[in-house]
Amino acid sequence: MKYYIVAGEASGDLHAANILKEIKLHDPDAIFRGWGGDRMIDQGVSLVKHYKEHNYMGFLEVIKHLKTILYNLNLCKNDIKEFNPDGLILIDFPGFNLRIAKHFSKSSIPVLYYIAPQVWAWKESRVEQIRKNITQLYVILPFEKAFFKNHDIEVNYSGHPLVEHIEDFKKNIAKKKEDFIKSCSNNNKPIIALLPGSRAQEIAKKLPIMLSASSKYQNDYSIVIAGIKDFQKVYNKLIDGSKNISVIYNDTYNLLNNSHAALVTSGTATLETALFNVPQVVCYKSSWISYSIAKLLVKIKYISLVNLILDKESVKELIQSDLNSINLSKELFNILNRNSRDKMLKDYQFLKEICGGKGASRLTASEMLKTILLNKNGQ
Repeated sequence: MKYYIVAGEASGDLHAANILKEIKLHDPDAIFRGWGGDRMIDQGVSLVKHYKEHNYMGFLEVIKHLKTILYNLNLCKNDIKEFNPDGLILIDFPGFNLRIAKHFSKSSIPVLYYIAPQVWAWKESRVEQIRKNITQLYVILPFEKAFFKNHDIEVNYSGHPLVEHIEDFKKNIAKKKEDFIKSCSNNNKPIIALLPGSRAQEIAKKLPIMLSASSKYQNDYSIVIAGIKDFQKVYNKLIDGSKNISVIYNDTYNLLNNSHAALVTSGTATLETALFNVPQVVCYKSSWISYSIAKLLVKIKYISLVNLILDKESVKELIQSDLNSINLSKELFNILNRNSRDKMLKDYQFLKEICGGKGASRLTASEMLKTILLNKNGQ
């Protein structure tokens, strides 16, 4: 059968690839086409556009690139129509994918949406779009099942795929601790990881604060930045030969697997850090205009997935003006302290239990295939 997949960022590329890997076990002759990244290419997807070419963050950036976004939407719609897949699989990326779903909602192609738009946080009006335009919704956060049920939408929940993905990484791919430390540091000191984000604007706003906050710990710890090669000059300029500070590129999981503590930009990385059992401080800072608009629209108590899933402040969140070197240094000291660490690690264990995730990608792929086959046989 033919499958068209649309993912708009790195995390979507990862989850899409895991789904496609499972689909191929049941449908070895599967033909894949779509929008995504390198991981999807590795699974045999004929890629129309890489997510790096059309991933825009923040209200102002979206407005600035609106013409390009509209062009990409039309390109995607036309390409799907020409490809005529047996199933359309949309991964997260709601600003783009909900429009694609609406366009094909009246077609004969089943629209399968994996990783629900965060309508529990903002834009609850999208619930009606989901009800009208999506054949089946697959969620990955435990509280989402009840949320959508309250809106009369039955969803499929098989756990969070990151749980199994990270466990598989630890078993099969992780580097030995001594080898990794040797590769990114000149000493055997414990590591404080800095995860400043994957976009230039995130790095520019957060990394200087992270470096300043962690600088007083340089004698006792190695400070290691999770870097992206595209921004190599940016990191080098900010580090400027500082003692015990280094950058590793495109190897965040090995960094987390060998870290003692972490300063982490809000997003999927906060959950990944927790699943690696690394105590963390969550950092968020954007332009004042974007932040002010978000504050008016977003209706959640927390910004990190860890706290949202646990429904309490397990990890400290420093947001906007609260994210400064003094506050961050203080919170870093707290997570280096044994009592704070032990409490957080205990919360992480409970987090893993409620996220489930064992076989999440396999189970989700199986449910998707059932829906696609049911639609195909019913035509």
